[in-house]
Amino acid sequence: MTAEREVVDSRWAFLSVGANMGDRLGNCCQGIAALCADGAVQLVARSPFYESAPVDYLDQGWFINAALKIRTILAPSDLLIRLQSVQAAAGRKGGGVRFGPRILDLDIILYEDLVLDSPVLTIPHPRMHKRRFVLQPMCDIDPMVMHPVLGRNVQSLLEQLNGDAQALRPWPCDC
Repeated sequence: MTAEREVVDSRWAFLSVGANMGDRLGNCCQGIAALCADGAVQLVARSPFYESAPVDYLDQGWFINAALKIRTILAPSDLLIRLQSVQAAAGRKGGGVRFGPRILDLDIILYEDLVLDSPVLTIPHPRMHKRRFVLQPMCDIDPMVMHPVLGRNVQSLLEQLNGDAQALRPWPCDC
């Protein structure tokens, strides 16, 4: 595939990456590298990493999280399959506790301004506007990116969250 075709056919998307099992940072970094290994997904920007308190299921360790802005030639369903493949290769198993511990978690947050609700994929991510660990890293990349359903930018969504909820602290490391 030529570089010209990639530019013409590619779409932008925001992803969330996180882990709270094993080498959390290493799992995230290896997941990002595996995701981008063949050129179908190109990393445009990565936020700083954050350590975040668990949400919904609280009896587990803190996560390491970041946001990614990518360009991809993959359709949303194919991108989801790629994310699931990378997670499986990292050792993530199906099942388990909902919102529970994860060796690697990769989610599609936005895919351009697409609104999709299928049995296997919902875009925008249905809980993105409630998650500080998603919104803060996205704001680090582009605070003006719009939520296509709510019609608000991610900065305003972040500002609406309760300041005491969902502890988040910078994680001083890189990959």
